[in-house]
Amino acid sequence: MNSEALHYHFDVDGASFANAGRASVETKKLLRQIGVSPDVIRRISVAMYEGEINMVIHAHGGDADVYITEDTILITLKDVGPGIRNVEDAMKEGFSTAPENIRALGFGAGMGLPNMKRYSDDMHIDTKVGVGTSIELWYHLK
Repeated sequence: MNSEALHYHFDVDGASFANAGRASVETKKLLRQIGVSPDVIRRISVAMYEGEINMVIHAHGGDADVYITEDTILITLKDVGPGIRNVEDAMKEGFSTAPENIRALGFGAGMGLPNMKRYSDDMHIDTKVGVGTSIELWYHLK
């Protein structure tokens, strides 16, 4: 992203599900204020929320950054969690490594990464087992 990009940073608190979604809600408000189309806002909100939930479930939180230019919105989600052992499996709808206690709460259904891909124009995953995961979600405005 160039130096003219608007940049917003959010700490994703991994202590509880009650705080998950704060970054996506705040981003939604910001995007409304600057006139981004409701369809793009909806797609970003869904994808960011899925990413935040994944960070809470698997990595005890992380960082969400939003970069906005005239043509593009880039969302980066980074954590220092366990990493994704098999990205190909993780991209399959219904595949989940969430523990049973998390599933009992209604989370961890195995739709996080597939929904993030579905609701972005482009998605890149950089992950290393034992180090963490970084995901870029790209949205083209023009």
